[in-house]
Amino acid sequence: MRNINYGVIGAGYFGSELGRVLSKVEGATIKSVYDPERKNALKLSAELNCAVDHSIDSLCDRADIDAVIVASPNGYHKEPVIKSAKNKKHIFCEKPIALSYKDCKEMIDSARENGVIFMAGHVMNFMNGVRKAKELINDGVIGDVLFCHAQRNGWEEPQQDVSWKKMRDISGGHLYHHIHELDFIQFIMGPAKQATMVGGNVAHQGESFGDEDDMLFITLEFEGNRFATLQYGSAFRWADHFVKIQGEKGAILIDMQDVKVVLKTSNHTETFLLHRTKEEDDDRTNIYLGSETDGAIMYGNPHKKPPLWLQGIIEMEMNYFHSILQGGEAEEEFKPLLDGTAAMASIATADALTRSIHEDRKVYVKEVLSDKDDIRSH
Repeated sequence: MRNINYGVIGAGYFGSELGRVLSKVEGATIKSVYDPERKNALKLSAELNCAVDHSIDSLCDRADIDAVIVASPNGYHKEPVIKSAKNKKHIFCEKPIALSYKDCKEMIDSARENGVIFMAGHVMNFMNGVRKAKELINDGVIGDVLFCHAQRNGWEEPQQDVSWKKMRDISGGHLYHHIHELDFIQFIMGPAKQATMVGGNVAHQGESFGDEDDMLFITLEFEGNRFATLQYGSAFRWADHFVKIQGEKGAILIDMQDVKVVLKTSNHTETFLLHRTKEEDDDRTNIYLGSETDGAIMYGNPHKKPPLWLQGIIEMEMNYFHSILQGGEAEEEFKPLLDGTAAMASIATADALTRSIHEDRKVYVKEVLSDKDDIRSH
């Protein structure tokens, strides 16, 4: 297997861990890192024994780099992705890949035109329990899926330093930054047809907070008289994080707080691990039991390393990306993850939801797909 050389753009919490994990993968070498906060880049380069580049252009121009890891803040993904593609570099881009359908399409088109892989960092796909849930659904164990419900919420205390993750223009707010559950539901149910969202910033105004909405309530309508609801936010004193999948013959709970996956049918109940080991599941459960903090704050401090459970799924994700670059065969379910199209479908629905809350109406997702303007201009 040939060696693959990587560059890393963004040396914060996730970018640093992606670089660390890749540096330990057989046949992978980190050649350079770039971050506008040079101290972050210098720290990571010293840890990984690699170069530091002075700009996105200089890193993407390097002849000794085969692929680029883009882990800059959400609103800054487009430039490095397109420059990487134009320089014939394969791309791994953290989620959400962009904050509008229009930007997603430009990025995907550039990758396609230049013949490079463009993998989205939708790491939930690499949880063992999520893959087990997909397998059970595909095997017809719970029958046709009729309804899904997801909650990802907690409470945010005043912050001395307000993270970019709490700034709507950079992170996209809870809807875009926490796109995992929306993406997973659409993987199961197909693309949403109609989208409705209500909510607002009800409890977190002032200089100790960002400007994102802290309560969002979402309804999605799908073909075939099927539905989904989601809740996101940081104004919930009773924290929850789960996905419930309701089928004709049974149901599945993916519990990401009291960590487990449960299959329930009329005559059978079975529990599975969410992560690779019981130790990883227990690690995540204990963290949630000890904190009701909003996840964007809990996971994001660039001076901390991710917990055991998160390291585990990052390892699986990076090993998978690396194996594809070495010529591995992509499973059918992962093909939309490797060209950005699954990620773009999620952003299209998120854009429809954004329009819904702005215009106080139900929105057909096809309105976003046919609109030449960025949703944020509305």
